[in-house]
Amino acid sequence: MVLVPVLQGVSRAQDASPPPAADQSSPAPDQSAPTPSASPVPIPLAPEVKGNRPKSDPTVLPPAATQLEPDLQPLASPPSLALPTRPAQVKIQQLRPLGLRDVETLAETNNPSLKAVASQVDQAKSNLRAQISAWYPNINLATGSTFPALTNNYRFRFNPDATGPFTTQESLTRGQTLGAAMNIGINWDLINPQRVPQISAARDQFEQAQNQYLIALRDLRLQAAQAYFTLQFADEGVRIGQESVRASLVSLKDARARFQAGVSTKLEVLQAETQLARDQQLLTNALAEQSVARRSLASLLDLPQNVTPTAKEPARVVGTWMPTLQESIVAAYAFREELDQVILQISIANSTANAAIGAVQPFLSIVNTFGWDRSNGQTGVPFDRPINMGAYTYGFDNSVGLNLRWNLFDGGRAAAQYRQQKQAAEEQRFNFADRRDRIRLEVETSFYLLLQNNRDITTTSRAVISSREALRLARLRFQAGVTTQREVVDSQRDLTQAEVSYARAVTDYNRRLAELRRRTGLDQVAFCQPPSLPSSKPSGDPTTQIPIEPQPLLPACQSEVRSPDGRGPLSP
Repeated sequence: MVLVPVLQGVSRAQDASPPPAADQSSPAPDQSAPTPSASPVPIPLAPEVKGNRPKSDPTVLPPAATQLEPDLQPLASPPSLALPTRPAQVKIQQLRPLGLRDVETLAETNNPSLKAVASQVDQAKSNLRAQISAWYPNINLATGSTFPALTNNYRFRFNPDATGPFTTQESLTRGQTLGAAMNIGINWDLINPQRVPQISAARDQFEQAQNQYLIALRDLRLQAAQAYFTLQFADEGVRIGQESVRASLVSLKDARARFQAGVSTKLEVLQAETQLARDQQLLTNALAEQSVARRSLASLLDLPQNVTPTAKEPARVVGTWMPTLQESIVAAYAFREELDQVILQISIANSTANAAIGAVQPFLSIVNTFGWDRSNGQTGVPFDRPINMGAYTYGFDNSVGLNLRWNLFDGGRAAAQYRQQKQAAEEQRFNFADRRDRIRLEVETSFYLLLQNNRDITTTSRAVISSREALRLARLRFQAGVTTQREVVDSQRDLTQAEVSYARAVTDYNRRLAELRRRTGLDQVAFCQPPSLPSSKPSGDPTTQIPIEPQPLLPACQSEVRSPDGRGPLSP
């Protein structure tokens, strides 16, 4: 085995739990449990360890891939809004073999869900910048309806009391002006009780968005690994199904030969045919599961519509988990961003409470208003006189002052909202305890299941070896005429079940290993050395290398089993 060094970004867990020796071959059991007489070790509070407002730490795991390697460039995701409209556009034209590393790279680069979470980080950053703008003054420019404006006016006046030679009862005047006006206002909050808590809440929301991206990245890598392991298990199911069908064909051939020679009965031929039908059904199910697993992986990787991935690597044990159970639990507490999310939610609730109570506190702003206007022309000019557009008037004014706002009574609304947010912060404290317990349970479950799968690999591998030898001996005994076809069928069925159990044990072991890497943030895995394979394919027994002919797919109505009288379906 080769011990893979821990990532540099995992320094916090290294400080809390040093890695064990490199020669450890299996997860160590819990051997450091305190004795009943030992005094309990005091447990610090989370704010003392992580702080009241923990910041996201992207160095705790390798960054996501941003671009594909040259050989993977053809597998880049299609445009996000692309929508096929013809069957030829979704027809599979390429089966692309991929390794586990290729799958992780494609998932990090193509997966739309991860891109959406990254967009949420940008949105939270923009929202934080918008809240920080409350520290700066607001400058407004208003022109009203005169920028510029040409105004014509006419005035008719009637005064019945007018007497004298120089006065008239009626008069008609007109006017025309061309003018412009504008106002510039500056408002700067000197005292704003809601400004600091709102900015603090936005900052915590930004940290939450960054943590959510790290959580999504961890989950995506786990999903990609598990989907790949599922595809490997499906490939193993197809291989096992094919071998079972070949073995059944050999058994059927032997049974028919013995029946034609008169040394066996028709019952043994029927037993061989029944076993062949079972194995063909097993192969059919495995082929369907393989197709579904391939398309599930393609959906996760967001591959082009005409490409289906296949597993380039066979199913085998990835490696050995090196940390102990206690080190895994402590590392999970140190690295899981879910706990930081709850602490940040407590901080957000407290900030929202302070912003709510700030609504009934005084606000003080400095206000400056500058106005300017100018107009050319005259008004009130008699009709018999021309309007002089050269006449003009202009002016400007500036005012500076303080604006005080204070909501003295709001019916208790602000106080109620303050209490509500404080109660929400208390709720998050309970959620923290619940999340802490669930994280430990997840780590322990994966750890104990890993031990179980490790033992299952040992037992099922022995079962496979024993079943292969038992089938070989049963077939020799049947050919020698000292046993019946039933013994061969039972031995063949035992071999198939043993191989399926072994493949499932290997797959489950790799899944638990991926879960531990996800749930603890550690990467301390001793990877197994790849097997040394010969350059040429080993020669097999020619009697068992029988080609499997494809079976035509009949409609379900024609394949239905009928009752002996042929009147209806066969009753169970």
